[in-house]
Amino acid sequence: MENSKRSKLEETARQWLKDRGVTVEDIGDLVYFLQVKYHPDLTKERCIHNVEKVLSKREVQNAILTGIQLDRLAEKKQLEAPLQQAIEIDEGLYGIDEIIALSIVNIYGSIGFTNFGYIDKQKPGILQRLNDKSSGECHTFLDDIVGAIAAAASSRLAHSAAAKAEEGNQ
Repeated sequence: MENSKRSKLEETARQWLKDRGVTVEDIGDLVYFLQVKYHPDLTKERCIHNVEKVLSKREVQNAILTGIQLDRLAEKKQLEAPLQQAIEIDEGLYGIDEIIALSIVNIYGSIGFTNFGYIDKQKPGILQRLNDKSSGECHTFLDDIVGAIAAAASSRLAHSAAAKAEEGNQ
């Protein structure tokens, strides 16, 4: 999408992702990981196109900004206990990070839930780096948000492929 057509909110969300070391291409690689076995002719460009469409959604932009802000505050130890520790260590039973991610997952249908669950367990590509606690950075929210964007883009891709198949059968 052309930069001139993006809202200020979208530009900010994209910049914050970039500032945290996440590119649209990184997320496109996750979509490719999720979908290549179902679409043998899949290209990275098609994956990136679907990521771009997901990033254009206001609810996705809001989730990105909220999650990254909470991660940043946790890094600076600016949250009150017990929230500070829960986010700082990415406590397994905290779960709010996944709840924010699920708001993204569902925008292209329920198939996004299975995509998200799978990629969240596998942690391929950029997700492996975001989950590395040795960096000193906190990505409690960001790793789930990035996985959710990839899951939603995968769902969008699957729905568009199904629609094309139906058109061809008519």
